[in-house]
Amino acid sequence: MAEQFDVVIIGGGPGGYAAALYGASAGLSIAMIERDRVGGTCLHRGCVPAKELLETAHVFRTVSGSSAFGIEAGGPPTVDFGTTMARKQQVVDGLWKGLTGLLKSRKVTTYAGTGTYAGGGTVVVAGDDGQTTELEGASVILASGSVPRTIPGFEVDGRFVLTSDEVLSMPDLPASAAVIGGGAIGCEFASMMADLGVEVTILEGLPKILPGCDADVAAVVLKSFKRKGIDVRTGVKVTGHTPGESTTAIHLEGADDLEVSRVVVSVGRRPLSDSLGLDGSGVEVDERGFVKVDATCRTTVPGVWAVGDLVATPQLAHVGFIEGINAIKDILGESPAPVEYDKVPWAIYCQPEVSFAGHSEDSAREAGYDVVVSKHQFRGNGRALIVGEAEGLVKVIAEKQADGTGGTILGVHMVGPWVTEQLGQGYLAVNWGATVDEVAELIQPHPTLSELFGETVLSLTGRSLHG
Repeated sequence: MAEQFDVVIIGGGPGGYAAALYGASAGLSIAMIERDRVGGTCLHRGCVPAKELLETAHVFRTVSGSSAFGIEAGGPPTVDFGTTMARKQQVVDGLWKGLTGLLKSRKVTTYAGTGTYAGGGTVVVAGDDGQTTELEGASVILASGSVPRTIPGFEVDGRFVLTSDEVLSMPDLPASAAVIGGGAIGCEFASMMADLGVEVTILEGLPKILPGCDADVAAVVLKSFKRKGIDVRTGVKVTGHTPGESTTAIHLEGADDLEVSRVVVSVGRRPLSDSLGLDGSGVEVDERGFVKVDATCRTTVPGVWAVGDLVATPQLAHVGFIEGINAIKDILGESPAPVEYDKVPWAIYCQPEVSFAGHSEDSAREAGYDVVVSKHQFRGNGRALIVGEAEGLVKVIAEKQADGTGGTILGVHMVGPWVTEQLGQGYLAVNWGATVDEVAELIQPHPTLSELFGETVLSLTGRSLHG
């Protein structure tokens, strides 16, 4: 006889475990199925380990530049990548154990295995031991996540061709690497490896790197990348590669081959819907493999929701969190407000960092807004000069009023030191529909990096301090 639960969740990544924890805190009986380890890609092969390696790069840069602060480190720093990877794993394992304990304390029943949806609220769990367990849920949430996309001619072998999965577990640093894809993940890997001494080339098929970013922000990153020696090639097409003894030659359409030690394929992720057994279930999947959902993540079958990378929304862990929470609220009959996906916060951890929420200048104009824009550079910010990272800017886009000043804040875009930690007030301003005048009244602590946002907004009132 099937075990009964209020909610059965397939997948233990951010969307799945957020739904489990939130639902359990609301008093629901929850079953969660995970075939690997709870925490999903984000914790084990994505956000957390990637940022750990980027922090290693940050420490390396800091030690390399310590003489500017009067501190002599006794020669150029070196990287013991084995220690780096061990620390990365220690952080990951610590968070995993904490999450496992939290799920247990909330009385979430976790099943190890692959879950398939059998229809009518029934989920079948196939364990690694060959045994199957049948679960029955009054509601079902699909949260099986995603895997890295690959491209023809670059079969992943773990030696020459890697995806994010392999990069985050590689035993050593290569002498040279090509990153295929100049989006957020590709730029993070390129930045990390270049800072640690790897000769890096970015190969991007589109006209610019970071295609989703505001043009002024992307330009700062491009200039910084070139200054640190990254060879950025845009508008290129790769056709395959030919491995040699210790390097491989990447074939470029209309250009000479590029010989590198490793190739990192970073062209996005595809939804992992094919393992869910959805054929004939009534749950519709689009031509790209995404499960079709409405504004509150309901699928085409009543009583079944889908969240996270499984649906065609921004593939961000924090988006998975809110979708999981909203699915539980919907199950409880609380009518959650749909996520405004064009206003979610984005954080990219390359050096310099990037963060943004809301419209870019171009997208605001394309949407029909008459806008006014203000930009302030970090080189005029006291704290940025103190920490020795004065590269970058804050850009605020606002609706233009009749007198030429700013009205409603439409977008906030940042590039520079620790901007991933500074976006909070900009994100709130955009999502609450705050006006320039309202935000300009708020006091910014001094000296801080975050006060540059306040000064940028203040200048949109028609008056300003330093800028």
